[in-house]
Amino acid sequence: MKKVCIALSFTAILSVFSSCFKNPVTGRSSVNLVDENSVRQQSAASYTSFLSTNKLATGTADAGMVSRVGNKMAAAVQQFLTERGKQDLIAGYQWEFNLVNNNEVNAFCMPGGKVVVYTGILPIAAGETGLAVIMGHEIAHAIARHGNERMSQQLIAQAGGVTMSVLMSQKPQQAQELFNNAYGIGSTLAVLKYSRTHESEADEMGLYFMAMAGYDPNEAINFWQRMAAKGGQKPPEFLSTHPSDATRISQLKGWMPKATQLYKH
Repeated sequence: MKKVCIALSFTAILSVFSSCFKNPVTGRSSVNLVDENSVRQQSAASYTSFLSTNKLATGTADAGMVSRVGNKMAAAVQQFLTERGKQDLIAGYQWEFNLVNNNEVNAFCMPGGKVVVYTGILPIAAGETGLAVIMGHEIAHAIARHGNERMSQQLIAQAGGVTMSVLMSQKPQQAQELFNNAYGIGSTLAVLKYSRTHESEADEMGLYFMAMAGYDPNEAINFWQRMAAKGGQKPPEFLSTHPSDATRISQLKGWMPKATQLYKH
């Protein structure tokens, strides 16, 4: 494989160091070179486009469940972050929770609080608590700005570390391609395949969010066991870059004492 040496300018290096984001739960620092408002604007446009080409399930018991669980999760996230002085991370969020008729085993949350659940994942959710596991996990990706981190990595690798605003003004087509690649825009899933580090962070954060929303966090272990069983020889896209089953279960058990303390019956 050909090795590529990337030289960053002094301005780019300063930009990297001045654009660090610290995860409010894990404390892991990451580079976020893209203005969050720009991310949300582009995400909102992509979300609107997605809804225009996918059939929503409305007026059904399942759609009602998605809305009900979603609103409880949003309130819990607000409380969790406020108690830690991090409520600014979701300032301006306009939460939406939609169920789409799609047999794929999938769900996603776009930056800004736009959550979509596919009907294909509901049998594995097996009820409200399992759905809370899914929503907590996907919302966590947005709160942790994993997509921004992925896009920033692409900026450093492909654009020499310049900021997104500079790239948009100088090479708008390349900027749009970076955004589309980072968030999977145009793919059948419309979401990013996160790294295993991102997935583990989302597991932990989602566990705490669902516990604060009043859902038994122990169900997370049962849910991921059902998800793994569903995968068989070829796991569904939802699991494509997730930690191994053994690793995930071990991690969830390790976080469970803290989640149990947050659990409000």
